Amino acid sequence: MTRVAVIMGGWSSERQVSLSSGKGMAEAARQAGFDVVEIDAKRTLSQQLLEARPDVALNALHGPWGEDGCVQGLLEILAIPYTHSGVLASALAMDKDKTRAIYAQHGIDIAKGGAYDVKDLAREHIMAPPYVIKPIAEGSSFGVFIVREGANRPPKELVDGTWTFGDQALVEEFIPGRELTVGVMGDRPMGVTEIVPLREYYDFAAKYEAGGSRHVIPADLPAKVTEAALAASLKAHQALGCRGVSRSDFRYDDATGRLVILETNTQPGMTPTSLIPEQAAHIGYDYPSLVRWMIEDASCPR
Repeated sequence: MTRVAVIMGGWSSERQVSLSSGKGMAEAARQAGFDVVEIDAKRTLSQQLLEARPDVALNALHGPWGEDGCVQGLLEILAIPYTHSGVLASALAMDKDKTRAIYAQHGIDIAKGGAYDVKDLAREHIMAPPYVIKPIAEGSSFGVFIVREGANRPPKELVDGTWTFGDQALVEEFIPGRELTVGVMGDRPMGVTEIVPLREYYDFAAKYEAGGSRHVIPADLPAKVTEAALAASLKAHQALGCRGVSRSDFRYDDATGRLVILETNTQPGMTPTSLIPEQAAHIGYDYPSLVRWMIEDASCPR
């Protein structure tokens, strides 16, 4: 029987999300017939893995260290096949500024903006509001601020020095419209979901708390917009060199017809409210079948 180590937890700001994803995937892997060991990742992860002796690692980590190429490199050193993207794709996708450059090179529409020193952002508006400030290498909407039209100054967290997400931040023009997301499974876009936040915007609470948002799949869109979103998600997946499952997020403006990619997540959430399990069900994969596919798709390229 194949022994699967589900790596979860860790020490990033997304620890609780990772634990939820990991517990769900561990149970699904058991239902799919695998021998499962759960590992709450510590800084002694190499020893934890050596003691577990898995045939495959099912990576349920989120955030820095777990999805930025670090754990992926460790797994390659230990010659353990693992799920999701490899070292380079993970590192690129985690850096939102570098990801933007790759999108642009491949003709995928991005919002105007770029990376700036936080100290400069604290002094004055870098661009006319509305605009969005986000960490370069975080997920789950941690540290995201929307600077509204008419705002007199940048967010107070930048001004008073309580920003904790690095010396630089990504600033992008605010794209009005609808929040869309598309999962890719191997070389197959899974479907387009519209996320309808039941809060001011799609923040951490809207993503992970019950009643935070409503997911509409398939999204009610013109056929050409659906086709464009599916194509762009697959192009982003391939341009970054992703493998396994990824998820790309978009904004679509009905008024202008503009579809803008925001980011690609190489380790999409697998919690009870997550989008990838819903999209997988849409194309005929229940949760255990999806996890089985991930495990069977695992590889170790070196």
